[in-house]
Amino acid sequence: MVIGSLADNLTRGVENVASTLASPFTDTTIRLGVTGLARAGKTVFITSLVANLMDRARMGQLLAEAEGRIVAAYLQPQPDDTLPRFDYEEHLAALTSTSPHWPDSTRAVSELRLSLKVQPTGILGGIQGPRTVHLDIVDYPGEWLLDLALLDKTYVEWSQETLARLSERPEGTEFLALANAEDGTADLAEPRARALADAFTDYLNAARKAGFSDCTPGRFLLPGDLAGSPVLTFAPLPEQPNAPRKSLWREMERRFEAYKSRVVKPFFRDHFSKIDRQVVLVDVLNAIHQGPKAVEDMRRVLSEVMGAFRPGPNAFLTQLLLGKRVERILFAATKADHLHHTQHRQLTQITKALLRDAEDRANFAGAKTKALSLASLRATTETTVPHNGGELDCVRGTLMTGKEAAFYAGELPEDPARLLAPARQGAEAWLDGDYGNMAFAPSPLRLRPGEGPPHIRLDRAAEFLFGDKL
Repeated sequence: MVIGSLADNLTRGVENVASTLASPFTDTTIRLGVTGLARAGKTVFITSLVANLMDRARMGQLLAEAEGRIVAAYLQPQPDDTLPRFDYEEHLAALTSTSPHWPDSTRAVSELRLSLKVQPTGILGGIQGPRTVHLDIVDYPGEWLLDLALLDKTYVEWSQETLARLSERPEGTEFLALANAEDGTADLAEPRARALADAFTDYLNAARKAGFSDCTPGRFLLPGDLAGSPVLTFAPLPEQPNAPRKSLWREMERRFEAYKSRVVKPFFRDHFSKIDRQVVLVDVLNAIHQGPKAVEDMRRVLSEVMGAFRPGPNAFLTQLLLGKRVERILFAATKADHLHHTQHRQLTQITKALLRDAEDRANFAGAKTKALSLASLRATTETTVPHNGGELDCVRGTLMTGKEAAFYAGELPEDPARLLAPARQGAEAWLDGDYGNMAFAPSPLRLRPGEGPPHIRLDRAAEFLFGDKL
């Protein structure tokens, strides 16, 4: 395994040297990774971003557009012929049809290339024609990102951490009883291994539904063509130091290591290690709605996510000697349209506080990070309703049932510590707040020529992620 890792690193190094030496003589290419935790809206983010870059009337905060320097935008075949193309046209049709609906969520890696013709600034702008900037958008499930933290863990460490978390979650009661009752020293029986893996998968699905973020291994939730294979037929078990060869515990350990080497490492090598800029979408409002334990779980996961990145500047010598690094990372709290604009600042501050540990680590390494609240596609309008003799700032939209409703999520605190402190202390519920959550359907759109779908701060996200390259 050591030799294999050295070979992987050498191969990546050669590729990075070649691309670095060639880059001054080629078009600018930005590889933007898009991921997010469960139900954060990755597909909608990419679809709306591309649509708004092609029709830019709503992108006033993107400096190159405000200065009139983006001459044209057009889609091209993605550079990697082995990856599925992100189905932009189908997803846009779902959002803009006469009966709009949310598109299917991300289930595998896909890619899309959007090329921009941009007029240079300064002296070059007067003597040089438009240059081409390629934006290669790589879409991948957030569950796969969380798996990267497994690379630094042994089966014993992962089992101990996972079983400890299960003991604090009601969703884990059933599997925990099975794991503790299992004799790991007994000979492997494949039906028993399958039963344990199935029970563990049931727990992961229940935990994700309850709002928890840490639901690894991610391929258990999105198995694809690996469903039923031995590499997905393992589960955490209490440590058995003297378990013999060919026992259940030893086979679980072997399969865990196979999962890391045959599933996680290829994803890192082939996709993740080549990303320049990254956006991580998080549904902070849903975590708050689920309660303090879900908020603390999200805080811890976001800190671990930063450990999966190699943050830092992509200077010429840095790329040549160390390979590519992620230069900019945007953590975006989605579904800002579920709040009246008067509470967007609180949502951004809570997101920033959740990311404090991760942000400090990235800043120390030389990367730029930003926390932002946004809505990739605005599905509500703001309204004010009478309430207890006064007025309440709400949003109004169409529910998934087709019924229209006004919604008030609750008053987010000005000080994020009022949420994060009880979450860190293991509180069971919020003592001084009641936070709701509601699922809205996309509204029918009436777009004028040159307009992309309505959004909140998508242009600011674009400016941070790649505005410096335009």
